[in-house]
Amino acid sequence: MKIQTPYTPPKKVLERYADVLVNFALNSGEGIKKGEVVVVSANEAAKPLFAEVLHAIWKAGGHTIQNYLPSNELWFAFDRAFYECAEDHQITHFPRKYFKGLADEADHNIFITSKTDITSLQGVDPERIMKRQSVHKPYHEWRDKKEYAGKFTWTVGLYGTPQLAKEAGLSERAYWNQIVKACFLDEKDPVKKWKEVYKMMDTYIKKLNTLDIDRLHVEGRDVDLWLTLGEKRKWIGGSGRNIPSFEIFTSPDWRGTEGWIRFNQPLYVYGNLIDGIELEFEKGKVVKSSAKKNKQVLKSMVASKNADKVGEFSLTDSRFSRITKFMAETLYDENVGGKYGNTHIALGDSYRDCFDGDPMKVKKVEWKKMGFNDSPVHTDIVSTTDRTVTAYLKNGKEQVIFEKGQFIL
Repeated sequence: MKIQTPYTPPKKVLERYADVLVNFALNSGEGIKKGEVVVVSANEAAKPLFAEVLHAIWKAGGHTIQNYLPSNELWFAFDRAFYECAEDHQITHFPRKYFKGLADEADHNIFITSKTDITSLQGVDPERIMKRQSVHKPYHEWRDKKEYAGKFTWTVGLYGTPQLAKEAGLSERAYWNQIVKACFLDEKDPVKKWKEVYKMMDTYIKKLNTLDIDRLHVEGRDVDLWLTLGEKRKWIGGSGRNIPSFEIFTSPDWRGTEGWIRFNQPLYVYGNLIDGIELEFEKGKVVKSSAKKNKQVLKSMVASKNADKVGEFSLTDSRFSRITKFMAETLYDENVGGKYGNTHIALGDSYRDCFDGDPMKVKKVEWKKMGFNDSPVHTDIVSTTDRTVTAYLKNGKEQVIFEKGQFIL
């Protein structure tokens, strides 16, 4: 049997990609500084980009901690094998000293996702998967604390694989063409282009933050949802976290979520594909959840600690994003442009950087009082259908802020 060699993008494309990840995405658009430590994580499928990222860090005078892992293969799925043989004490094991040291040492983190087996955990008990996901919450909290103090940044990039391209219904070259376009890698100076785009996005972020919004109403043929913005909230976006990222988002007060919403995009999460998702909210909580495929995985996810509450509401303007195809990867699908851009919510943890103030000065009890959700999971669920978002202001006025895939401000 002839084994087909995966497509590898031209070296110039990979160099530009690495330049964007290292010299733009980190340090909130400024790139790394000499002497800073960057943890770079990737699977072997992403080796060509992994190598270029390391090279870019070294050229910039940085230090690397390399987390290079094997990819799932047809003959062995590493993640599935763990769940099939692990006992409870192994599922819940957390090497605290190692991860605390890693959090203390790192100034930045780059994660390159490159899935080769999208549904490797199909059929695994979803409760075991969710229990494992919750174990690493302390590590995320340590990193978050450093990030809010301005001492840590991170970004995520995608390396296209034959398996991802097949799942998305695209050829490998067509799949990579979406990556190239989305990240402006067809530009002579992608970093310069990113800064221009983020400057344009910032005009809408500033306009949103001048509105004294009380509630948001999301309407469409597949949604009738109310969200309460909450005390001391702000809209953010364009920080370099995630490449690409065209979304403008906030973390609403979860307690004010009412209504229902359907999603036309499938969700690839925890080694499973969930499709046809519909959620119904009452008094801020999911009271009914359904899916056409893998409903039990969805229900187990929602049953995780505080994963039945909204942690994020996001809008992507079709004028900014050059992603036009379904990519079978949330990083891209939550930033898709197309005719109507996209709207999405995330179930689970809230973003503390959506607090209009200094997060470092806020105590845990105060986060709870303001309706910022605290959960070990944060799961984005996306729709690309036509939706109108109306802001109900505290002065009693109404203003449409998003319509036909674009901000109206």
